[in-house]
Amino acid sequence: MSTPKIKSIVEEMIQPFLDEHAFELVDVEYVKEGSNYFLRIFVDKEGGIDIDDCGLVSEYMSEKLDGNDPVTDAYFLEVSSPGAERPLKKNTDVLKAVGKDVFVTVYEALDGLKEFEGRLISFEDDVLLIEVAKKQKKMQYSVPYDKVASARLAIIF
Repeated sequence: MSTPKIKSIVEEMIQPFLDEHAFELVDVEYVKEGSNYFLRIFVDKEGGIDIDDCGLVSEYMSEKLDGNDPVTDAYFLEVSSPGAERPLKKNTDVLKAVGKDVFVTVYEALDGLKEFEGRLISFEDDVLLIEVAKKQKKMQYSVPYDKVASARLAIIF
């Protein structure tokens, strides 16, 4: 079964449980690293997720997958927080990140740049406005959402 199909099935399996417990599904990954496969589920909640929450989700998914597993290969199930530099996968994630530091890559260069790291000033009409500090000077860049290859929160020192 294809990775997108596995992700879709896992998302459908887990969403009702997450809704019931006020958790948010951030991402699902099915990847091969070395000789091992991993099914990773990233969850969060208001105020942050802890190890007990991850254990609860892991136990639930283990039982669900035992009954109807879309993955035919042996794999490791991992449930975790998305971390401090959480990915911004959906429009709603980007909206929540307004006012925070972000790291954004684009498919093709905009204003000669393919990476933007700075403060997300706004997200309106499917355009991210990012303020980037370069050599004591602040520049603002408009990045169309459909040009974004990846986006995540950033920790800037």
